[in-house]
Amino acid sequence: MRRVGRPGLVGTMARTAVIAGTATAVSGNVQRRQYNRAVAKEDAAAQAEWEAQTTQQNQAELAAMQAQVAQLQQQQQAAPAAPAGDDLMAQLTKLADLKAAGILTDEEFAAAKAKLL
Repeated sequence: MRRVGRPGLVGTMARTAVIAGTATAVSGNVQRRQYNRAVAKEDAAAQAEWEAQTTQQNQAELAAMQAQVAQLQQQQQAAPAAPAGDDLMAQLTKLADLKAAGILTDEEFAAAKAKLL
C-alpha cells in the first residue's frame, strides 16, 4: 500500500540530495565558464600587447635600416669613383706594354703610373 500525503524522511533526503547535486554541478559550470572567459580576455590582451611590441620593434628596425641605406647612398655619392682592382691592373698592363713598345718614355710611364695609383 502506498502512503498518501507528505513524503517520508528518506524521500525528503533523496530530493534534497538531488537538488544539492544539481546546484553544485550548475555552480561548477558557471565558475568554469567565468574562468575560461577571464583567461580568454587575458590571452587576448597579452596577444594584443605582444603584437604591438613586435610591430613597434619592426618599425624601429625598418627605420634603422632605412637610415643605414641613406647613409651608404650619401657616402657613395660623395666618394669619387675609383677604378676597380681589375681595371687598375688592366691599365697598368697597358702602360707597361706601351713602355715596352717604346711609345712611352720612363718619365711618362712613371707619371701615368702615379696618376693611377
